[in-house]
Amino acid sequence: MTPALCAIALGSNLGDSQRTLRESLRVLGDHPNIRVINDSRHYQTAPVGPPQPDFFNACAILETSLAPEELLRTLLRVEAHSGRVRRERWGPRLLDLDLLLFGDLVLTTPTLQIPHPRMHERAFVLVPLAEIAGDWVDPISGKTIAALREGVDDAGVVLAS
Repeated sequence: MTPALCAIALGSNLGDSQRTLRESLRVLGDHPNIRVINDSRHYQTAPVGPPQPDFFNACAILETSLAPEELLRTLLRVEAHSGRVRRERWGPRLLDLDLLLFGDLVLTTPTLQIPHPRMHERAFVLVPLAEIAGDWVDPISGKTIAALREGVDDAGVVLAS
């Protein structure tokens, strides 16, 4: 497969979250078919869902020769390797990796939707993604990531210290 650029979101709100985000990018970069091109700074955000600690979020641009489904399986393996156990929707987690964009691909399968279906409404994704890929055009809306970011309330997304 010809290498493709893709965008992922990273999140954590248990343990040493910022270290977990850095380590997950290191693990992804060690994969023979993945190269980490760029990653955003870390942002602290209020959680969505049940009461829980704040999240640390970031985004990264990867270059991969993996097919989208293979990349998703790899992301899930990295989550599991970090100790992630899926218990409740939107609950606290050691690591959450979401595949946001894969080139200009639009894909819907039983296990994967690209672009990520809620990306356009999540400031905790759009703020870090716009930092590193503001000119990337969402293939569904035709808007740049920077334009999508302008359309969300980002008051709860602050640069982590």
